[in-house]
Amino acid sequence: MNADDFPTPDVAVETVDPESLKDRIDAGEAVTLLDARMGSDYDEWHIDDESVTSINVPYYEFLEDGIDEDVLERVPNDREVTVVCAKGGASEYVAGTLAERGYDVDHLEGGMNGWASIYEAVEVTGYDGAGTLLQYQRPSSGCLGYLLYDGGDAAIIDPLRAFTERYLQDATDLGVDLRYALDTHVHADHVSGVRDLADEGVEGVVPEAAVDRGVTYADDLTTAEDGYTFQVGDATIEAVYTPGHTTGMTSYLVDGSLLATGDGLFVESVARPDLEEGNEGAPDAARRLYESLQERVLALPDDTLVGGAHFSDAADPAADGTYTAPIGDLVEEMDALTMTEYEFVDAVLADMPPRPANYEEIIATNLGRNAVDDEAAFALELGPNNCAASRDSLADD
Repeated sequence: MNADDFPTPDVAVETVDPESLKDRIDAGEAVTLLDARMGSDYDEWHIDDESVTSINVPYYEFLEDGIDEDVLERVPNDREVTVVCAKGGASEYVAGTLAERGYDVDHLEGGMNGWASIYEAVEVTGYDGAGTLLQYQRPSSGCLGYLLYDGGDAAIIDPLRAFTERYLQDATDLGVDLRYALDTHVHADHVSGVRDLADEGVEGVVPEAAVDRGVTYADDLTTAEDGYTFQVGDATIEAVYTPGHTTGMTSYLVDGSLLATGDGLFVESVARPDLEEGNEGAPDAARRLYESLQERVLALPDDTLVGGAHFSDAADPAADGTYTAPIGDLVEEMDALTMTEYEFVDAVLADMPPRPANYEEIIATNLGRNAVDDEAAFALELGPNNCAASRDSLADD
């Protein structure tokens, strides 16, 4: 049954909007979720937190009037339960079925699609360069981006196509001109917003080193080679070539204060090296990553902040709520950064997580070989990013 085909419940069912649900979770409030999607979808991706109790009971268990008692026994009746599905249709039906039986329930507006629409901007207070730096956070997938603004100008690093209008509106609200949209590399987990922003008059930027991978639209954008700089008010953004995750991976040093590392280094892990060159090319890519980290990233002052393009459930936010950390702290806390090259390569390759969902189609889209509309692009990137190496494998036993 299609989610849009579910009948309207006979009883009124309240909805909770995604932002309100996240506010409750962020506040540490105990939240119980009944996820009505299929088990395989739930296992791949669901809302999780220390304060969240999550139960998976597929919607079809509630389709018949004679619902098995063991199904109902799996749903708590001593607290409020929020029902979740993919788009909101099945969850409304399931919530109504439970409400008819006396359960205290509501359902998540828009389902997991609604959850994926949450996008928050948090100021990086540890940034001490010129201007102001914001970190965009997408909790559903862990995607991060950065908005720098100063002196009437602004630049966005690693924008998502799904939030093109958001960037433009934020710039308008801040009273600045969004001049640059920069990608760190050809992403495998989300559809880039650089081209869409370029269509709106923003100067789109891709790393020069990524062009040889087959970027079909490079002639329409600015290509940034190692050392290339961009001026945003009094702040300078410098391209720092850091291959490993991909051959074109390029970090951006924001006014000497924060290194936007893309998928090269995260606050909890390092990049996986297999998404571009597969298993056969992964060892060489891991060696390139080691060299980039040791010679380009760790060569920066210890107080330089690192801000990746993603965060996972294993990441701890800084005091300001951003997923950033000084290089010196990461060296002390992350064993991978003090390993020998042999140890590093062995650890990175030891236990890589599943590859991002639809990653081949997303890469083709970001290369310009595959054209998809906004709805299809949004659907492609639902789920976890999985662009990091396994955190457990990088521990030095």
